[in-house]
Amino acid sequence: MRLFVGLGLPPDIRMGLGTLSGGLEDTRWVKPENLHMTLRFIGETAAAAAEDLNAALADISAPAFELRLDGLGHFGKGRKLRMLWAGVEPSSALSHLQAKVEAVAVRAGFGDEARKFKPHVTIARFKRGAPKSLGAYMEGYGGFGTAPFLVDRFTLFESRMGRGGSHYIPLSEYPLNERAA
Repeated sequence: MRLFVGLGLPPDIRMGLGTLSGGLEDTRWVKPENLHMTLRFIGETAAAAAEDLNAALADISAPAFELRLDGLGHFGKGRKLRMLWAGVEPSSALSHLQAKVEAVAVRAGFGDEARKFKPHVTIARFKRGAPKSLGAYMEGYGGFGTAPFLVDRFTLFESRMGRGGSHYIPLSEYPLNERAA
């Protein structure tokens, strides 16, 4: 099974992101039900290792926090432009949670993540590099942002390839501690 640890998004945030889909040629938009923020990609995993990871993730203790999406960006350049994403306002609580998830994944035998954590929500993938209309799109939507939303859990997801792309199935949810009053 192919796994990753991430944050699901509230329905209103997914709907807001959904309003951004359209207006770019040769672009495959992420379905609203698949929108999420990856904390740690795990990859192909045997069932026994997945059970061990699940148990280790359940031991993470971190506070609930608020998060806000802020701005749009992309990875890659020119013909190697790969994806469009919604950015995340800097959050020490998010960084703290991600560091704990990373440490658990490493202790569970999944090795260090090679890439530096760049919090984002992938909203589209480009089929042939930068669409011609990307500049105008970014001018029109680059200031996208959301109201703060509560992050009170994180999730172990399975990614299954299917007709029309990947489907993300929540396997286990891990609650975060109540916020201090």
